[in-house]
Amino acid sequence: MTYRFAALAAGLLLAFASNAQTSAAAPVTPTTTVLKAVRLFDGRSGQLVSPGLVVVQGSKIIGIGTHAAIPADAKVIDLGDATLLPGYIDAHTHIAYDHDDNWAQGFYDGMLRFPVEQSFHAGRNAKVTLQAGVTSARDLGAGDFIDVALRNAINAGLAEGPRMLVAGHALGSTGGHCDSSPFPPDRVTPSGPLEGVCNGPDQCRLATRLQMKYGADVIKICASGGVLSESDPVDVPQLTPAELSAIISEAHAWGRKVAAHSHGDLAAKQAVEAGVDSIEHGSFLQPATLQLMKQKGVYLVPTRLALVWTVGHADTYPPKIGAKARAAGASHGGMFRNAMRIGVPIAFGTDSAVSPHGMNAQEFGDMVDLGMAPSAALLTSSQGSARLLGIDGETGTLEIGKFADIVAVPGDVLQDIRATERPLLVMKQGVVVRGNH
Repeated sequence: MTYRFAALAAGLLLAFASNAQTSAAAPVTPTTTVLKAVRLFDGRSGQLVSPGLVVVQGSKIIGIGTHAAIPADAKVIDLGDATLLPGYIDAHTHIAYDHDDNWAQGFYDGMLRFPVEQSFHAGRNAKVTLQAGVTSARDLGAGDFIDVALRNAINAGLAEGPRMLVAGHALGSTGGHCDSSPFPPDRVTPSGPLEGVCNGPDQCRLATRLQMKYGADVIKICASGGVLSESDPVDVPQLTPAELSAIISEAHAWGRKVAAHSHGDLAAKQAVEAGVDSIEHGSFLQPATLQLMKQKGVYLVPTRLALVWTVGHADTYPPKIGAKARAAGASHGGMFRNAMRIGVPIAFGTDSAVSPHGMNAQEFGDMVDLGMAPSAALLTSSQGSARLLGIDGETGTLEIGKFADIVAVPGDVLQDIRATERPLLVMKQGVVVRGNH
């Protein structure tokens, strides 16, 4: 056994040395690309500048503005009457799951798929999401660790999609929004801590550790009931303060942030008091809870698109789900306006899979419809989501030294925020993934 390991180690060292010699003998010069447009929104100032010009070498931005040095052999892409923007950062997706306009059919089809088959669906969804302009995404809950596998495949160049931070299984109590549907237990084995279902502080701490063991970058919890689940009220707390504390303290000890699904006010308040990093959805949040969030720097990820979608399609769901969608939708707009007035930090997130993948940019316009300024809506991605995800040092704004995650949209984006839904070009880390140029 010792000989075999020694031989393997020697082989790896020889391969490494060979690769290193090859690299030293033939260094590769990164290609340089120049993007030009009439306007540029850098994602930091909140203002447009004109003309817009970004110089990209390899995966990074090396120049901004008309005074930037442009190598003679650079490839120039002139997009004309367009706006250059930072790539969108979606802080709440479910790329590993599918959307189906026929809820019952989608439920049935999903039940019959093996994880490997679902992984192919996830890969398709990731590509569609990237093509829509989302260059970074936080995936908040998936079965069978498909999100972990997808993230790894994207990082290895085996699949095309946004840079992903993933949660593994979302954590919640038995019978709650993060549990499976109320199948007869003799037909479908009830879920346990590995699948994210936990009861009591010790079991919830174990469930947290299991997600992190198997690759979670972030922990997602269901603090309250949800809309698209059949056995729970939409707004009641589903984790006790002690369970919340166990999950959040363990995740923070491992350097992971915690996102709390919560439509309900009391559930959100308890999660904020326990130290959560973001509240997702927030339909019934009251001003006092929003004030507490501002005080503690807890982000609101409103997922307005999900509420707009479910209310607009409420009649297509089972009656219990449709009723919950209408109740949450009736409260969500007022909550969002209160959050803006109070000054709660807001991050861009869509809950995609509730709506079809690739519609992510509709979130910008949906927030503007509730009174948010177009520039502020764009900043919920470039500033809000980037900071919430902890990647603002690498992406989110168009600045020298950051990744070249760039979207070009037609016209003046501050005059037509819905232009974000019609990208002309998408670049992820210096590679053009959409746009025939």
